[in-house]
Amino acid sequence: MIYKSAQIESFLKKPNPDIKGFLVYGGNEGLIAEYVRGLIATVSKDLYDPFCVAYLNGSDINADVGILSAEYNSQSLMGGRRVVVVKDADNNLTKHLKALLENNLSNTLLVIYSSSLNKKSSLVMWAEKEDKFAAIACYDDRDEDVFATAKTKLIEAGITINNEALQLLCSRLSADRKTNIGEIDKLITYIGDKKNITTDDVQASIADQSSSSGEDICYFVAGGYAEKAMIALQRSINEGEEPVTIVRALTYHFSKLLSCLAQVEKGETIDSAINKLTPKLLFYRLSSFKRQLAIWSKDKLFGVMELLYNCEKDCKTTNVPNFEVLSYALLQISSAAAKLAKK
Repeated sequence: MIYKSAQIESFLKKPNPDIKGFLVYGGNEGLIAEYVRGLIATVSKDLYDPFCVAYLNGSDINADVGILSAEYNSQSLMGGRRVVVVKDADNNLTKHLKALLENNLSNTLLVIYSSSLNKKSSLVMWAEKEDKFAAIACYDDRDEDVFATAKTKLIEAGITINNEALQLLCSRLSADRKTNIGEIDKLITYIGDKKNITTDDVQASIADQSSSSGEDICYFVAGGYAEKAMIALQRSINEGEEPVTIVRALTYHFSKLLSCLAQVEKGETIDSAINKLTPKLLFYRLSSFKRQLAIWSKDKLFGVMELLYNCEKDCKTTNVPNFEVLSYALLQISSAAAKLAKK
């Protein structure tokens, strides 16, 4: 079966003994590690208790599948449930799990994880179809995940942060939770004995990790920051993002601006118009979004939408240099925004 975030949180609070195991996979290594620790903790609060927790490597199982069967069927000397954790699993494990779990009455919990698997992997497809096995996909953190991670880490450390500093911190973090936790730990170390984080602390200790995200490209372009937009675009392309996907993200962003201006024309306040957007903007995007609403007029936005429509059409055309077409469009829009902001 497929487990969503709400189901995962529910299991961590109240484990379901009918679930035989979890497959945690995807490119977000920090989130994978977080879920794996949480799942192990449902069986043993001590993650390294030799009586309750056994750690195996996928390559070791490939060399000798017997070690998986032996650990899975072993009974705890202290009584109670055990957990077997398999690191760096690959598709070779699929057939072994099918054989292992068939008519097996062991109550041992299996926690299998790998950052190299994806939705098309046979191991993932098998786990998604199994009624008593759960697949958890761990992809890039969304803005709300970044915000929640930062707040949780700082609260755990007993540190406060004002809204402006938190906005700056979240805007500088990336979509990878492992990286973000490292950056937040660095910030906590930087402030030493202080118990409150300021914008100066964030600026001094945290480099901008987020410039390659699609949403940041949109905010750079719509805000008139041409240089930052081009740097973010290049990094995004280097990471494998398709130009047409970026065009669509930009179209969606400018359509939100257009929608808000239309609501304001009908008598809504700016705050009310923004609150009607779905999904809602996170607070650390609000000031930038409001600034863009002040920059752009409806007529100018219609022009941008037409430009983006033509850009997407060109990006889909064979033998057209997609990156050059997109770069030119981004420069046109961001330059226009910069000029409008000066008026």
